[in-house]
Amino acid sequence: MGKHVIVGSGQVGTHLATQLRDQGHDVTVVTRSGSGPEGVRKVAADVADAARLTELAGGADALYNCVNPKYHRWLTDWPPMAASFTTAAEAGGAVLVMLGNLYAYGPVAGPMTEDLPLASANPKFRVRAKMWQDALALHEAGRIRVTEVRGSDFFGPGATDQSYLGDRFLGPLRAGKTIQLIWPADVPHSWTYLPDVAAALATAATDERAWGRPWHVPTNDPLSFRQMGARMAAILDRPEPRYSVLPWPVMRAAGLFVPLLGELRHVRYQFTDPFVVDSSAFQTTFGVTPTPMDEALKATLAR
Repeated sequence: MGKHVIVGSGQVGTHLATQLRDQGHDVTVVTRSGSGPEGVRKVAADVADAARLTELAGGADALYNCVNPKYHRWLTDWPPMAASFTTAAEAGGAVLVMLGNLYAYGPVAGPMTEDLPLASANPKFRVRAKMWQDALALHEAGRIRVTEVRGSDFFGPGATDQSYLGDRFLGPLRAGKTIQLIWPADVPHSWTYLPDVAAALATAATDERAWGRPWHVPTNDPLSFRQMGARMAAILDRPEPRYSVLPWPVMRAAGLFVPLLGELRHVRYQFTDPFVVDSSAFQTTFGVTPTPMDEALKATLAR
């Protein structure tokens, strides 16, 4: 069994730590608070402290970046943390596995594949693009081994309150009340299941075919909010839910006072047009498929 160091114990880090623990690996979870699931070593540390992270990652087979700063702090928080990760990976030889996202592509026409340029002009999303480009340059120079695993919007057991299919969606659905949406209800959108994210990260860490390039997490065919709600209602044996969509001008006005809401203008394109992930490269290379949607939704509703 291997030694795995996971930085971050949020919705992805916790699933990853649990999966690796259950497989018998030596797992250390590093967070600012020292939190994490039971059965793993939990350490409180500042991730931006390269010397401390290097110490913690010493002798590790894989080092996972599952950190997720608040959107409005990406410009300040990401650069020192990214540098700390690559420093620790180079010093100790661990494979650096980065949890990425799709923002850096910017608006695209058609399904997203990993060979698309990282063309977003948004400064915050450029930070994420630069993190990958800098790490890849070190990989190509032979100084580290790295891969990045990218998913769409997450859902599943343990999803945070920021998930579009989290409690703000599930609560009204269970209660038979109108679901309040901030995006149109009928636009196709890819949803990535949290346990599939964790499994993809673990695979990418231990299979050298994954190193030196990005991958998309195995993700099911896109479904709109309305379609997802209908499937969940069918599982619960309830009528299809009703929806109310907040007008965009109202959201823009709210964003003047709530920083997180203010950031939504940068991702609006993802919900006003089809947002489709092509994960065929990962599925074909590693012989895995996404968890069937109804199975994933049953597990989500059972929490």
